[in-house]
Amino acid sequence: MERTEAITYVVDDNDAFRESLELLFETVNIKTKAYKSAKVFLSDFDASQSGCLVLDIRMPEMSGLELQKRLQEMQCHLPIIIITGHADVAVAIEAMKKGAFDFIEKPFRDQVLLDSVNKALELNASTWRVLTEATSVREKLNFLTPRERQVLKGIIAGKTNKIIAKELELSPKTTDFHRSNIMEKMGVNSAVQLTKMVIKSEAT
Repeated sequence: MERTEAITYVVDDNDAFRESLELLFETVNIKTKAYKSAKVFLSDFDASQSGCLVLDIRMPEMSGLELQKRLQEMQCHLPIIIITGHADVAVAIEAMKKGAFDFIEKPFRDQVLLDSVNKALELNASTWRVLTEATSVREKLNFLTPRERQVLKGIIAGKTNKIIAKELELSPKTTDFHRSNIMEKMGVNSAVQLTKMVIKSEAT
C-alpha cells in the first residue's frame, strides 16, 4: 500500500468561498483540490488517496450528508470536516454521529479551520500507517503453506508445540520446523509478537 502525498479536498458549491479556502490552504503549503459539487468530486476521487475532506453540508444535487454516506460505502478513510451555517448545526451534529471528524460553523476564524485540518491530516496519516501494516501482514500470511496456517492457528490460540503437534498428528520436531518457518516469514521473534500482529491485522 503505497502512501501518496496527502490532499485536502474542498467540496463547496459557493465559488467565492471555495476559492478563498484554496488560497488559505496554499498559503500554509497544504496541498488542495477543490470541487464545486459532490458529483464532480466523486468522478475524480481515488479512494486510496490520503488526506482529508472539507465539506459543505448543504449543496444541490448531492448534499454533504449524502456524500459522506457514499464515501463510507466506498470504505474511504478520509476524515471529514463539515462546514455549516447556523441553521444546519443539528445536521452537522448528525454527520459527526455518523463518523465525521469535526464541524465548523460559519463564520469562523481561519486558524480554527487550519487547526482542524492539521489534526484531520494527522489522524489520516495514523490510520494510513495502521492500514499499511495490516496489508503487509496479510501479504505475509499469503506466503504461509496450508500446514503452516494450521500451526499458526494453534500458536495464536496460545497452545504449546506439544499440543499443536498432537492435534495435527505431527511430530514435535516437524511442528517446531513449521513454527520456525512461520516466525521467519512473518518477521517476528516470539509468539507474542506474532499473535499481536495477526490480531491487529484482523481487526483492521
